[in-house]
Amino acid sequence: MPVGRWAPLNHPDVASVEVDDVLRALADPTRRQIVRLLLAEGDRACGTFGLPVAASTLSHHFRTLRRAGILRQYDDGRQRMNTLRLDELDTRFPGLVRTVLDAG
Repeated sequence: MPVGRWAPLNHPDVASVEVDDVLRALADPTRRQIVRLLLAEGDRACGTFGLPVAASTLSHHFRTLRRAGILRQYDDGRQRMNTLRLDELDTRFPGLVRTVLDAG
């Protein structure tokens, strides 16, 4: 039985992350904005991004980024937090995320 408000989330092992999945996830401008905010400001709760999309759409973007191995989500009290897995991804694909963000 899950502890806290939500069911446990699956996060892919960085060794199983495919470059195509990362690129596909970062192809969307809203997802790139999420990554930029996390890069600039650090961990953030889901409801604090201030993006002009519905909560269900934002949830979809977080799920896509999580499944691509770009972010990790964890529960902190009543909030679901988001953190970048940039160090892990840079080990597997050096500079990829920052290159895509700079080009987009």
